[in-house]
Amino acid sequence: MDDQTRIEIEAAAFRRLRKHLMEDRADVQNIDLMNLAGFCRNCLSRWYQEAAAERGIEIGKAEAREIYYGMPYDDWKTQHQSEADEAKKAAFEVAFRENVGKDG
Repeated sequence: MDDQTRIEIEAAAFRRLRKHLMEDRADVQNIDLMNLAGFCRNCLSRWYQEAAAERGIEIGKAEAREIYYGMPYDDWKTQHQSEADEAKKAAFEVAFRENVGKDG
């Protein structure tokens, strides 16, 4: 497989993952993703931002989230996010520290 084809396939897989998380399973909370998998939609938007920066394209955190979510992040939270209980919040602190780090 040549590099261009590989890149196109990887991009298609990313787009499908985004669709799955944003449309097919919008009910799955970010905190649950982070607690179970060590990443969430916000991580994906940050990775998008980091990939752009590696190519000399500066995108702010809010802009990267809006690109990923397809809307302002606060709108997504209002439409899809529910309050997490204390156990989930505590597990999130551990998962975030282990997978993202203190500065995340």
